[in-house]
Amino acid sequence: MKATWRLPTVAMFVVIASFASACTGGGNPCEVPEDKANADGISVGIAFDIGGLGDKSFNDAAKAGFDQAVDAGLVSNATCIEPNESGSNRDENLLALADDGFDLVFGIGFAFSPAVNINAGNYADQNIAVIDGYATCPPDVCDDIPNPAPPNVTDLTFQEQEGSFLVGAAAAIKAQADGCDTVGFLGGQTGFLIGKFQTGYIQGVAAVDPNINVLVEYIGDSTLAFNDAAAGEQLSTKMYDGGACIIYHAAGASGAGLFTGSVKAGKLAIGVDSDQYLLVSDEQKPLVLTSMLKRVDTAVFDAITAAGAGTLEGGVGQAFGIAQEGISYSESNTELLTADIVSQLEEFKAQIVDGTIVPDICLPEMAWCTAT
Repeated sequence: MKATWRLPTVAMFVVIASFASACTGGGNPCEVPEDKANADGISVGIAFDIGGLGDKSFNDAAKAGFDQAVDAGLVSNATCIEPNESGSNRDENLLALADDGFDLVFGIGFAFSPAVNINAGNYADQNIAVIDGYATCPPDVCDDIPNPAPPNVTDLTFQEQEGSFLVGAAAAIKAQADGCDTVGFLGGQTGFLIGKFQTGYIQGVAAVDPNINVLVEYIGDSTLAFNDAAAGEQLSTKMYDGGACIIYHAAGASGAGLFTGSVKAGKLAIGVDSDQYLLVSDEQKPLVLTSMLKRVDTAVFDAITAAGAGTLEGGVGQAFGIAQEGISYSESNTELLTADIVSQLEEFKAQIVDGTIVPDICLPEMAWCTAT
């Protein structure tokens, strides 16, 4: 399977060492408390992507993994930088952290990959990790990547289609019980990454009942699509009005619009990345069936642990799926996700782990799904 990535022109950024601290706007959400700082630990820099902290999703999950590492005494000092509203300064932020000499620098999102691929060689003594990254992807798989497999870069990727299969099955089981024949999927940015969520979800629904219709809406074709809650609500409402009784989102901070629309429609929602039942308002909570857990926190914690031990493997991508405890689903709302549903999901989960079920990463009709 060939993923067609288009690499924008990325100039070498010239930044001064103090830029990283200046970008935080006077505050550093990753400052390590004195009583937890370990002089023998590593220094960590984190460049968040669009939506920033408080997205109740992707970026917050990364911060949770960092906090776990701090609590474990693995970190000496750290700085986090949040992007501007459009995310246009994400690359400058990451390279500023690298210039500041942090032992391990994270880019929280696939969009960091091109700049990391081009510039990683200038930071050969530092580790760089990209969540959902393709910075190490060889040119015969990822178009226009000029420097295959930089040896100090690790791409931390996930088998999102596996967890999406499970929540798709959950949606179908619940829809059947409620006499509903339509569910929905709300995606953020069009393309291969979110396409994996959509594909797994559709296959999970079909595994329970191939006659259930799946409506699909995407917010946009750029990373801005992950930070537009108003569009998230508008498109969710469109699908609820079109008959969907449950909608699953993979839209980052835009997913907040789904939960708002869910309350207005009195219909169910499925969260993503974090257990969003625990993060939404009390009004929204009863309508969250489950969440697809993408353990970005686990990937961040494991990378910090490995970097500190000198065992973080570079030049490769590390994939986290169900078997690696990097993908799962939440069971917090026991009023909706009842024991009988959980039992069926656990059967599917075991079949994915043993290879009986292998969710596809994309469907032939998807524009970004092109076979080699």
